[in-house]
Amino acid sequence: MSRGYIAAEVRRQIIERASRRCEYCQSPMDYAAQPFVIEHIFPVSKGGETALENLALACGGCNGHKYNRTAALDPDSQTLISLYHPRKQSWQQHFSWSSDYLQVLGLTAAGRTTVQALKMNRPGLLNIRQLLLTAGLHPPS
Repeated sequence: MSRGYIAAEVRRQIIERASRRCEYCQSPMDYAAQPFVIEHIFPVSKGGETALENLALACGGCNGHKYNRTAALDPDSQTLISLYHPRKQSWQQHFSWSSDYLQVLGLTAAGRTTVQALKMNRPGLLNIRQLLLTAGLHPPS
């Protein structure tokens, strides 16, 4: 694949692999206010390739907050920690839902750091999660 162009078939594979959800905050693509994007987990600006194993489906908010970052400060230890990597790590290992299913909680340093850096509990996300919960469409299975 070239640096920027992602073929329609590859986009379809990525969307299907992600079950039509942001691979970070788990927001469903079908109920999003902003367009979803195919993002480079390890950014092209830092030498990342446009290859299936380096691409993830992300909502506009998570993609915008992540930008070209691969690490951020852990809110607990204040040490630089790598952000969650959807191809190499399991979401369930690093994150869980709060008891009311509205907030994403970080279970590990990478989880905490990613929740904070990507602002995974933005007010708009909490609102859509509440609506989807009421409709029986949240949390994702």
